[in-house]
Amino acid sequence: MKRLKDIPRFKSEDKEREFWGKADSSEYFDWKKAERALFPNLKPTTQAISLRIPKYLLARIKELANSKDVPYQSLIKVFLADRVKRELTFQPRV
Repeated sequence: MKRLKDIPRFKSEDKEREFWGKADSSEYFDWKKAERALFPNLKPTTQAISLRIPKYLLARIKELANSKDVPYQSLIKVFLADRVKRELTFQPRV
């Protein structure tokens, strides 16, 4: 059985990310003993953006959100996610 290397200590997440981007993880972990990990409460990282849309459109979105009893920004995220998924799974007919 080969000896596994010790994982170094990192000064920052950026340094750790850089290390694992280049390192062969099989030199540090025995993947035959790996177990699947579940992170049910993990929230995706978000980024704020500025989006200019017509006032009437924002008013309509707010109406819809109000009728569904959800925040309008959450509704916009759902709409965007649905549309992106649809666009990425679209298969044109040949």
